[in-house]
Amino acid sequence: MSEPQLSIRSTKARDLAHALSRRTGQPINRLVEQALEHYDQELRQKQAKTPADALWELMAEGRRSVPPGTTSAHDDLYDENGLPK
Repeated sequence: MSEPQLSIRSTKARDLAHALSRRTGQPINRLVEQALEHYDQELRQKQAKTPADALWELMAEGRRSVPPGTTSAHDDLYDENGLPK
């Protein structure tokens, strides 16, 4: 009995699969299995996150674009009495 087959009509996928097979010495079917397992695991990890985890990630991502030493005090907008300048 032969194994079920998967047919993917993509020149890019074929070229990548053959190149990886040559580099690693692994058969294409094993490379595809590993790639799909990796993608499945990645998706499961993302789904396991709580909404708060996603929010923390977004805040950290946004913070990376803020120059070091920047604060949110906005002292430059107010006078010594706390009134807007």
